[in-house]
Amino acid sequence: MQNPRRNPRVFSLVSIPPSAWLLAFFLVPLALVWAMSFGEKDGLIDIAYTWTLDNYRRAVDPLYLGVFAKSFWFAGITTLICLLIGFAVAMSISFGPSRWRVPLLILVMLPFWTNLLIRTYALIAVFRSRGVVNGGLEQLWEWGTGLLTLVGLGHLELLGPHFEPLELLYNNFAVVAGLVYVHLPFMVLPLYASLERMDHSYIEASLDLGASHYRTIFSVMIPLAMPGIVTGVIITFVPALGSFLTPDLLGGTNSQMIANVIERQFKSANDWPFGAALSFVLMYVTFFAIALRAVWNSRARRRQGLG
Repeated sequence: MQNPRRNPRVFSLVSIPPSAWLLAFFLVPLALVWAMSFGEKDGLIDIAYTWTLDNYRRAVDPLYLGVFAKSFWFAGITTLICLLIGFAVAMSISFGPSRWRVPLLILVMLPFWTNLLIRTYALIAVFRSRGVVNGGLEQLWEWGTGLLTLVGLGHLELLGPHFEPLELLYNNFAVVAGLVYVHLPFMVLPLYASLERMDHSYIEASLDLGASHYRTIFSVMIPLAMPGIVTGVIITFVPALGSFLTPDLLGGTNSQMIANVIERQFKSANDWPFGAALSFVLMYVTFFAIALRAVWNSRARRRQGLG
């Protein structure tokens, strides 16, 4: 009996439905938006496909380049923070007691089971002026003021005449904190997978030869975990770069990212061609990051083959 996997007719029949779905609901709409990026507004709702590059020239205007730069900065600092926290979390899960691994992994993946909008509003409840953080700080202020009063120093008002809540919302801090909160699991999971596949005999040999724990981490573990680090960086940086909801709800007027500018072009400005051009500039950056990942994988496999 012929193996169905080697039967081209069976393969063709099986591949038709997903190929048709991909063509109809991904490639065709993407091609339409790409063609739209070379068009111009024609009245209020019409688009003239003139195949001009004016929209891409507008995209490199210093105003929009500044928004791109800020988006890259937000995504970069978010990725760095997620990497530092995620590596520690992944190490704790991988090298911790085996009975705790599944519960800890469930806790890492738990945010995926909750709607992003709900999680963002929960973060607003934490950061607002009368939220959890400022409420705790106010309680500490009251205790400190009471203690100073007991020792006879209350009249000096060393902690201030009244509590001033921290401005934790609608600024750059809130955007970065929200992006880290949303994207941290994307960093932890590939790092954990890489650490879990690691040959622990290298770590034991490093420690037996007298290396400190810090040197073992930087000289042995990080190089061996580099595939997971690169994967985590890409799948954290790319979504963070295109984030819309987090800066829209947590950021102020000076904390908007490029996705918010794209949204305004499609809605309030009604300039779909320019919005499409900005979208594809962002997509080109994404493709470039994926290409770098592929090149890195190719070179890594080549080095392993030579070794």
